[in-house]
Amino acid sequence: MDCKIEALLRTEVQAAGLLPQGFRPGDHYNSQFHPRALQMAIVGASDAINALGIPWREVQAKITPDQLGVYSGNIMGQLDDYGFGGMLQSRLKGHRVSAKQCPLGLNSMCADFLNAYVLGSVGHTSATLGACATFLYNLNAAAEDIKAGRIRVAVVGSAEAPVTSEVIEGFDAMGALATKSKLKHIDDTETADWRNSSRPFGNSCGFVIAESSQYVVLMDDELALQLGAEIHGSVGNVFINADGFKRSIASPGPGNYITMAKAVASAVSMAGIETVQKGSFIQAHGSSTPKNCVSEADIFDRIAQAFSIRDWPVTAVKSYLGHSLGPASGDQLIGCLGVFRYGILPGIKSVSHIAPQVNDARLTIPLQDCKLEEGQGQIAFINSKGFGGNNATGVVYSPKLTHQWLRKRYGDAVFADYQQRNRQVRRQANAYDQAASQGELNVIYLFGQQGINEEDIKIDMNGITIPGFEKPITYATDKEYPDF
Repeated sequence: MDCKIEALLRTEVQAAGLLPQGFRPGDHYNSQFHPRALQMAIVGASDAINALGIPWREVQAKITPDQLGVYSGNIMGQLDDYGFGGMLQSRLKGHRVSAKQCPLGLNSMCADFLNAYVLGSVGHTSATLGACATFLYNLNAAAEDIKAGRIRVAVVGSAEAPVTSEVIEGFDAMGALATKSKLKHIDDTETADWRNSSRPFGNSCGFVIAESSQYVVLMDDELALQLGAEIHGSVGNVFINADGFKRSIASPGPGNYITMAKAVASAVSMAGIETVQKGSFIQAHGSSTPKNCVSEADIFDRIAQAFSIRDWPVTAVKSYLGHSLGPASGDQLIGCLGVFRYGILPGIKSVSHIAPQVNDARLTIPLQDCKLEEGQGQIAFINSKGFGGNNATGVVYSPKLTHQWLRKRYGDAVFADYQQRNRQVRRQANAYDQAASQGELNVIYLFGQQGINEEDIKIDMNGITIPGFEKPITYATDKEYPDF
């Protein structure tokens, strides 16, 4: 007779970054049988749309249906009971597999749910995965499509809910997580402050796994001015490079040298060497693993030497949030937008001192919040080092720099008109922010809405007309390869 005996084991991992206690994203809409990451995606994307301060129908009216793109995915997929986790465990537990667990577990569902239930989009969709650089991979795809004129509006993001016992056990088996015994060893004490477990560039022993949902809306500059959109910053370039041959798939490699150097050179070409030297800062990957602490600081030091940068400010939002895997570089981006807005560089407060093996000769890694001077904090380098050699570095420019460039491109009169429209948009965005802070999120979830009747789609030699959209889709008329 085969017997199953339940046994409970206490894991050595005692820290994780969770959503605030009491906040349950699924309570804000009809989320029956949705995995947690998809709940977070719905709420996060809705928040980004509502925070625009512009009714979404007005945005849609300015573009054709295929000029909207959704770029979203996560690394682990959905591994709780309502996703792949439940599907793989059901037979073992004597339960039945449901019809929802397999499809809802897919990595692409973070994008698919937004298309089907939030935006009603028939435009471009993409779920690009790159380990811990997944958000930056999707940001790059969106920015490149906007530059090429293929789309005009992009919803970019990622939502990940990896705080499950199986995922924690998997990362712990790799030796990647901060644990009770390792923290006690490096602290030389019998007690550990779990809130300080994530220690970028400090005396660290592993990362702290976390969950997060981060979504942003990108527009081309002309559309942003037409709508009076609030500009929180602008995306320059995202550079992605692999590590080449390596022994350990999880270890750091040379690819990040390439991405960081290209990113700094790109910023120099846009804003000038002096602005980069005196007005840029780094939002580090800062995962808190000992190897990353050393290798990432070495990269920053080498790049600083190459571009004659001194006292380069470096911060790491993972010291507050932990490592949310796919959305991690989205956490970093939002942290950078906060630096632009408030002029404060958050210190890495989870460490008492920078570890002696960390090369910070040309860096400034503050352990307390720093008030930036005028002209500082104008360019952010968002760095990500993912398992498998998925390195990415993004360049984001401040609203101040972006406004200067837009005024130069379009002239004072056009920019003054934009500022007039922006005042009303800002009032509406602030009103939503106040309501959301009180828990009134107004989550967009349009399940069961009237779908598009395919018989009403009109197709001719000039384009396609889709019911419910004001503008038709037009075909490209330029010959793609004129030499053929």
